[in-house]
Amino acid sequence: MRAVIQRAKDANVSVNEKIVGQIDDGFVILLGVTHEDNEEDINYLVNKIIHLRVFEDENGKMNDSLIDVNGSVLSISQFTLYADTKKGRRPSFTQAAKPDFANQLYEEFNEKLKNQGIQVETGQFGAMMNVQLTNVGPVTLIIDSKDK
Repeated sequence: MRAVIQRAKDANVSVNEKIVGQIDDGFVILLGVTHEDNEEDINYLVNKIIHLRVFEDENGKMNDSLIDVNGSVLSISQFTLYADTKKGRRPSFTQAAKPDFANQLYEEFNEKLKNQGIQVETGQFGAMMNVQLTNVGPVTLIIDSKDK
């Protein structure tokens, strides 16, 4: 499971020009799922993400976590995070999980964040989405559960 995490002061995702998810202060998470991912991968990412100390404390140092700042998450499923671009010019997506499996793990990921007290807004799985955000810092991190 792979996540691209961007610290945002505001963000929204729309489908067919209608906003379906919106947050202030928190993370925009693009989440990719591959075939062998499981609950252990979800637990690892959720724990890592909610405790990342990338928000500024009262001294202006990146020392606070999502929990510390009572931040929100805009979670967006992103199968293209498993693109293979080694051959040719057209990416291969064979490493991305099949939609039913990917959606199941994506939903479980979001539920586990909510169970930790995080407000979670989402995009629409499988839809063409437009994402807008104001990236603060900018802070952008990539976490892969296979690198633990």
